[in-house]
Amino acid sequence: MSNPLILAAKIKHKRSEVRSLEEDIQEINEKSKEFEEAIADAKNDEELAVVEKSIEEYEKELNAKKELKEKVDAELADLETELEESNKKQPKQEKEGAKRMENTIQEQRNGIEAYVRNRGKNVEQRDKFTTVEGGALIPQNILQPKLEEPYEEIDLAKYINTVKVNRPTGTYPIIKRAEGTMISVKELEENPELKAPTFEDADFKVETYRGEIPISQEMIDDAEYDVVGLIADSIRIQELNTKNAQIAKAIQGMEAKTVQGADGLKKLKNVDIKQVYNGGGRWIISSSLFNALDTLKDKEGRYLLQQDIKAESGKSLFGKPVEILDDEVIGKKEGDLVGFYGNLKTAVTLFDRKQATARWIEHHIYGQILAGFSRFQVKVTDPDAGFYFTYTPDAGETVAGV
Repeated sequence: MSNPLILAAKIKHKRSEVRSLEEDIQEINEKSKEFEEAIADAKNDEELAVVEKSIEEYEKELNAKKELKEKVDAELADLETELEESNKKQPKQEKEGAKRMENTIQEQRNGIEAYVRNRGKNVEQRDKFTTVEGGALIPQNILQPKLEEPYEEIDLAKYINTVKVNRPTGTYPIIKRAEGTMISVKELEENPELKAPTFEDADFKVETYRGEIPISQEMIDDAEYDVVGLIADSIRIQELNTKNAQIAKAIQGMEAKTVQGADGLKKLKNVDIKQVYNGGGRWIISSSLFNALDTLKDKEGRYLLQQDIKAESGKSLFGKPVEILDDEVIGKKEGDLVGFYGNLKTAVTLFDRKQATARWIEHHIYGQILAGFSRFQVKVTDPDAGFYFTYTPDAGETVAGV
């Protein structure tokens, strides 16, 4: 019996594949209008024959995509059935363990809710949760989104190196990508001198970020809904947005380049960056740049951006996944044609204390408000691992909005 987590991941990938195929089928169907115009414009049998051949190829491609979609749909249905059966057959011991975990989480939720409702005073259930600097620590299992909930926001933190730290300041050793090679030696021969790996100490200083939680005392007093869930969702979303913004800020501080047209982008990937970083290469680009590239074709008439079910955007550029951020996040203003290319996991490190808390604080208008706190630092730890670039179109290239 397959692991439920593995099955859930497979289901996610299949659903993404289905969406990609649906887009392909829609794109192919749109070609039918072109054929109608071509038939109307044909002046003789020879031109009609050319159109007829194109229609045959179109129908062949369309049927192939439909057959593949039917196959993937069937595989998806089988996986969903297998997951349902796996959940039904879950061993009794696992169910009991899950029940105990569920009870523990519920106790934590009850304790945190009591803390919020009573503004941190006279909380009988304080032993059910942890406090940090006078605030209620929101456990990670409460902060995590539920699996069945759609969660479309891009999370850049999963593409970078994350280090869990237990103190606000310190030093962490970073190993630079090795470029040395092994040397051939004969048996019993003295070991040759090898190129030593390069270690660099990265100093970190965790910062505290605060955001207001949109909840008033009146809402809490009258609430019949999940107060802790509302707090956790608010902190999670604000924390995700803040981390994305800080990662984008770190990216903007890397070596800057200006690239022109598709050839400039290709040179950035093939020549400018050291090949040792290309294995985990990834494009992080502004939405305006994505829009510009989405309409470009190579000399053979193929679109530069290709389908890639592994990328959250569903696209890849020169074989590397593409992720999209709002213009104002990775750039400075709307319409900026900017981006990053490189090995983000090597380039940037997130020093995370994993301490998201909620605390009542003084407010100059409302007296007291509930605020969420998160503690982390984002830092460039290998500046050679990528470039922050500005894109300029080739002469004659038209870019929407420019």
